Formats: sequence, structure tokens, C-alpha cells
Amino acid sequence: MKSGELAERLGAACHGNADLELTGVAAIENAGPGDVTFVANPRYTALARNTRAGAVLVAPDFPEIQATTLRIENPYLAWARVLEMFHPAPKYPPGIHPTAVIAASAQIGEGASIGPYAVIGDNCVIGKRATLLPHVVIYPNVRIGDDFLAHAHSVVREGCVLGDRVVLQNGVIVGGDGFGFAKDQAGHWQKIVQPGPVVLEDDVEIQSNSCIDRASVGETRIARGAKIDNLVQVGHSSTVGEDTLLCAQVGLAGSTHIGKSAILAGQVGVAGHCHLGDRVIVTAQSGIGGDVEEGKVVSGSPAYDNKQWLRVSALMPRLPEILKRLERAVKKTAE
Repeated sequence: MKSGELAERLGAACHGNADLELTGVAAIENAGPGDVTFVANPRYTALARNTRAGAVLVAPDFPEIQATTLRIENPYLAWARVLEMFHPAPKYPPGIHPTAVIAASAQIGEGASIGPYAVIGDNCVIGKRATLLPHVVIYPNVRIGDDFLAHAHSVVREGCVLGDRVVLQNGVIVGGDGFGFAKDQAGHWQKIVQPGPVVLEDDVEIQSNSCIDRASVGETRIARGAKIDNLVQVGHSSTVGEDTLLCAQVGLAGSTHIGKSAILAGQVGVAGHCHLGDRVIVTAQSGIGGDVEEGKVVSGSPAYDNKQWLRVSALMPRLPEILKRLERAVKKTAE
């Protein structure tokens, strides 16, 4: 693809050689003359000046460099589109593999691709153009919309409801039992039944080996456009708002409620029955033990305002020195 054609398809302005033949994509440090790369962070300006890449996606006000530049308002989003152009997703032909087990009462939409050893239970309804790769298991009474993609060994438990364009990566469990137990008089734990389904709205993606638990009462709901990273645990009866990101190893205890467009970075833990408002950002390894107002950025465990946390963190290495100075001052005053 020529650089000018790529610019046209992206809606970018091409500065430089519009006839340059581009054959691939690469990181800015490793790119060669036939590669496209991108710069979305000013810290990489120096790398852009020295890159061997044929073309670089940059913001409109980015300085001129030797390489051809494709100037666009959101180079990172444009980079995502470029990756899709050069590495389109695999296409799976419609059809049902002879080893798949599908209940007679299940309804499968047209254009579906059902892979080896997939299992679809009684009374399931699956929309058009679904792709179930090997060993996917859909329990009875599940409802799934159009353009569903389930990678190998993902599971959707009984009665769950999934919208359109939902993606489950390998090993995802949607609707496993919530962690609910009550202690009896003898001190033994008795299981609390978890009949409430999980609801995944349109355009939700859940990545490998994450678990979204079903509810004891009501439902667990992941709203439209939310994205959930690997190894995330969403507890029973929780809700996750539209376009919210839960990064790797986040854990939400039961009845946690996250607003819209929030970001929980890696290894964040949230205690049960907490409410995090819209656009909240929680930095990595923080622990949330109470409600967080909308728009707040918090850090630490227990978490508090990020700016204050940064000041406290900067002081930590100096505490021994500060303590010695304080002890000397106290001693001098005592004399």
C-alpha cells in the first residue's frame, strides 16, 4: 500500500513521499524503510527524528522529520486502524464441525462458525455470524447477540445474556458462581445459591482467564463498551459502567459499582459494596475501601488523592534523614 493511499484511508494529511510503498508495521525503534510506525507521546520525538521507518503517524503539530509523516488528530487510534489493515483478523468459514454438540432446542443464527468439540446447551439462542472456537461451552438458556466471538475454552454459564459484538478471549468464565457462603452454628460454611445471571452489553471484550461471577440476587452487569483485561475478577452483583477499563489482575468484591469511563489500573482491589463514580482513575496496586467521587484520581492502599500520594511517596526515602534531624532538634531543645 502506498503512503498516500494509506493517508487517504485514514483521513490523514501526507507530508513527504506519497508514492512510498509500505509493506508492514513496526515499533519506532525497529521500523525499516517499508514500515509504518507512530508517535503519540512527545517523549518519543527524538526517536522519530532518527527512525528508519518509511512513514510515521503523528499529530498535526508534530515537528517535521526526515521520514514521511501522516498527520492526524489521534495517531494512536489511527495506529490501531493501520494494524487492522496490515494484520486483518482471521476469518472462520460458516459451518458446524461434526464433533460439536448442539442441543436440538438451541437456535443458531445464520453464518455461524462452530468449531471442534464446542458445546451449546438446551434453549440457547445465538445470533448471526457467531464464531465459537474449539472447546467453547455455552450452558443452557443463554442468549447471545450477533457477531459473537468466543475463543477456545471460554465458558458462558446458564441463563446469562450477551449483547452484540461481544468478544471472549481464551479461558474466560462468564457466570461462574459468586463467592457466597454463610456460616452455620457449628462454624461450617454453607453455600449461598447464585441464580442471578451475568449480563454483558454490546461491544464488551473480556480477555484471557478472567471471571465474571453470577449473582445471588439480581444480576452482575458489564455495560456497553467496557473492556476487561486478563486475570480480572468481577464479584457477584457488581456493575461496571460504559467504556470502563479494568486492567490486569483487578479484583472487584461483591456488589461493587463502577461508573462510566473509569480506569482501574493493574492489581487494583476494591472492597465490596463500594461505589466508584464516572471517570474515576485508580492507579496500579491501589486498594479501595470506600466510595470514590466521580472524576477523582486516587492512589495507594488505602487509596487517597493521587497528588497527595505522589508527595508522600517522594518523602518516603527521606524519612530516616528527616527522623535524625528531628531527633537532633529535640535533643538540642532539651539541652
